[in-house]
Amino acid sequence: MATARRVVLFCLAAAVPLSAALGAEWPSKPVRLIVPFAAGGAADTIGRLYAEALGTAFGKPFYVENRVGGGGLLGTEAVARAEPDGLTLMVSGIPTHVLGPAMNKNVGFDPMRDFTHIAYFGGTPNVLLAHPSLGVTTYADFLALAREAKGLEYVSAGFGTMGNWIAEFLAAKEKIKLVHVAYKGGAQAVLDLVAGHVKVGMLTWSIAAEHVRAGRLLTLATTSGQRLPYRAEVPTLRELGHRDFVATTWYSLSGPAGLAPDIVESANREVVNALEGPRLKLHIEQDAIETKPMSPAEVTRFIQSEIDRWTPMIRRLLGAN
Repeated sequence: MATARRVVLFCLAAAVPLSAALGAEWPSKPVRLIVPFAAGGAADTIGRLYAEALGTAFGKPFYVENRVGGGGLLGTEAVARAEPDGLTLMVSGIPTHVLGPAMNKNVGFDPMRDFTHIAYFGGTPNVLLAHPSLGVTTYADFLALAREAKGLEYVSAGFGTMGNWIAEFLAAKEKIKLVHVAYKGGAQAVLDLVAGHVKVGMLTWSIAAEHVRAGRLLTLATTSGQRLPYRAEVPTLRELGHRDFVATTWYSLSGPAGLAPDIVESANREVVNALEGPRLKLHIEQDAIETKPMSPAEVTRFIQSEIDRWTPMIRRLLGAN
């Protein structure tokens, strides 16, 4: 009888999923945080801040790996295929889990089924930018020039990013031609914009802020719901006739499907705690990041709601072009 009992207990122990077993001692090794965009951009910046906070909290390194390509889809696919051991996580967000799949039906992952969504990092508005040499200072000037020139090039952080989508939305609604010059991240895009190689950009405020403050770039419009307190003279797209268009480029923390609940809860708790840290607080204030604590269930529902909101609109617009 004793031997039979030991056999049963052994079988039950063997049946425990690997991810659950790992959850009790997580992280046992350094954790790789994949950022699917180039270094220096908004996703990379926020990823490094949270990686530092998580590393301090858990006493194990959380290191950033920039896996670029395909407008963020290459790195995202890598995480979808990773083992659910908690040692590979990613900076997910609206570019990779909402806009990319909406604009490209052939992505190699399902943004909900293939991931465990853990925590919400926050979002920042996008701004329509112009190089001073373009000779425009208002949104109306920009529209007039685009119609007269029969097309203007613009930069974004990459194909499928919020900047790409907003610009294409404006082009369709305003009946102007905008030619997309895609980059592998906002940091590279803003450098060429500041240099004047391309004269128009649609980028996050966090990437553009220092250049706007220094007078190297002009802000013509913002995607925020209200005028930005630090740039109160800049109108919102809602004021400019697009009353239903309010958007932020938000980011979150996700891992492959099947992560142990203990890992998810631990990581979520420390992301929420990090919001009170002085360094992260300063960054949030400087870059006007809108954030709030969310549980894993709340961030999962939020991502699904964003998919439901944007996908039909984007596909209707793309189908009309």
